[in-house]
Amino acid sequence: MITVEDWAEIRRLYRSEKLSQAAIARQLALSRNTVAKALRSEAPPRYERRRAPMSAWAQVEMAV
Repeated sequence: MITVEDWAEIRRLYRSEKLSQAAIARQLALSRNTVAKALRSEAPPRYERRRAPMSAWAQVEMAV
């Protein structure tokens, strides 16, 4: 996952500096697919935690 700063830099290089996606990928040491995905997205990446699986104790407690 890229940082918000990387996302902003990718978009700046593409729009202002007119660099190609491949050139941006080389410059930032990222995959071309990552660069393409960052350019397609409207908002910066957001980290979302996964829901924790239910513990064994909680399962027993619900049964009781």
